[in-house]
Amino acid sequence: MRIAILTSGGDAPGMNASIRSSVRVAKSLNWTVFGVRRGYRGLIYGELDEMGSRSVSNIIQRGGTILRASRCKEFETEEGLLQAKRTLEAYGIQGLIVIGGDGSFRGAVALSKVWEGQIVGVPGTIDNDLWGTDYTIGFDTAINTAVEAIDKIRDTAEAQERYFLVEVMGREAGFIALEAGLSGGAEEVMVPEIHTDLPEIHKRLMQGKQRGKTSSILIVAEGNQEGNAFEIANKLKTLCGSDYRVVVLGHIQRGGSPTARDRILATKLGAYAVDVLAEGKATVMVGEVKNELITTPLEQTWSMKKPLDPYLLRLNMVLET
Repeated sequence: MRIAILTSGGDAPGMNASIRSSVRVAKSLNWTVFGVRRGYRGLIYGELDEMGSRSVSNIIQRGGTILRASRCKEFETEEGLLQAKRTLEAYGIQGLIVIGGDGSFRGAVALSKVWEGQIVGVPGTIDNDLWGTDYTIGFDTAINTAVEAIDKIRDTAEAQERYFLVEVMGREAGFIALEAGLSGGAEEVMVPEIHTDLPEIHKRLMQGKQRGKTSSILIVAEGNQEGNAFEIANKLKTLCGSDYRVVVLGHIQRGGSPTARDRILATKLGAYAVDVLAEGKATVMVGEVKNELITTPLEQTWSMKKPLDPYLLRLNMVLET
């Protein structure tokens, strides 16, 4: 069998571990493997290189993706899809592994409508917002990066007796904010899924101040309904008159060497993607739910809404006091 592997959209720590696993498992089956450079753009422009076991040596610990990633507007057009199809057919590709998030999977489904080969998705996104897997590749590393920053910010917050708002990624999902906030002992966590009541937050902060609390850390997901961290800081200042320092972690959450947990998850899912191709399945995503490897139709990965853990939400409310 001849297969290709690509990474698309935003990069996530652990993508390289997944590439490594897929390549080596496929080579153990005597398959021919091609790496597609720069995601769907590479499919359109024929940027494919054959890969062997040695080509993925010494990459499991590296962040980013050796195949590079990009966002390709041309792939959203009919001509772009047809050109990608022609490239796959020219190389005799029968199966395609797509490592990415919901945007990448939307592209994969669109491609499946014009190309008859098998497509299997591997969930590689720090947002952890895909239905069909408990955790996505890169999420654990992003959490650890955020928590390390929060710990350092807390040192300054306590020394200067200040309030800090720390903005983390998550335009439509609060997984990073919730788990980073819990891990970092934040006093408040604001996520897109739950209405943010700023007067109530102000009230709780003032109650904490009356109990002797001289500093606080507030975690804000970038997609919060009240705006970004700077806008929320201005609104809180209007309510109470206190100054709030703002730290935006931004793309630092995407980088860095993947944690052991992300390396193991990526290795398992990369291998399982090859197993699924060998079974003849198509247009599915591989995932892990309750320690079991499963497949989910690609369209469900974004059409089904993955909820935040209700127990963690309740626990967060208790621990904030």
